[in-house]
Amino acid sequence: MSKLIYILALSVVVFAFNSCEKDDICVDGDTPLLVIRFYDATITTDLKAPSNLQVKGLLDTGEYGDIITNTSTDSIQIPLRIDGLSTTYNLSINATTDAENANEDVLIFDYTTKEVFISRACGYVVNYEELTNELTTDTDNWIKNIEIINTTVEDQTTAHVKIYH
Repeated sequence: MSKLIYILALSVVVFAFNSCEKDDICVDGDTPLLVIRFYDATITTDLKAPSNLQVKGLLDTGEYGDIITNTSTDSIQIPLRIDGLSTTYNLSINATTDAENANEDVLIFDYTTKEVFISRACGYVVNYEELTNELTTDTDNWIKNIEIINTTVEDQTTAHVKIYH
């Protein structure tokens, strides 16, 4: 009888340790955002926050949806689309409740996507490569120049794009 209890206890311990799994907690599994820094167009080393910046992204419906509204900061992080090879943004300054004073510029980012496996818990993330831009010119562009300083978007710790205004 004691042998049976010993075997039963040993079996329970073996099954208990075999059924344990690692905790599947995802820590590093976010698709990176595009980091844009704003600089003064005359003194190109000085950061300069645009006044009342509003960023809208072009949706599948052809309308623009708000991403960032009425902020004054010298750095923003915005998402790029993972379901296509370009993302269109409408960046406007002086965007208050009075839409007549807003100065809008349309900026298009083109890229290729690359899926990277992170872990079983996180799955895949999308990185962006070969980043390029196109600024739609009009009679009153507030964006004077755009410089892509990192064509690969793999993290969001450093800036990828400089916008001079």
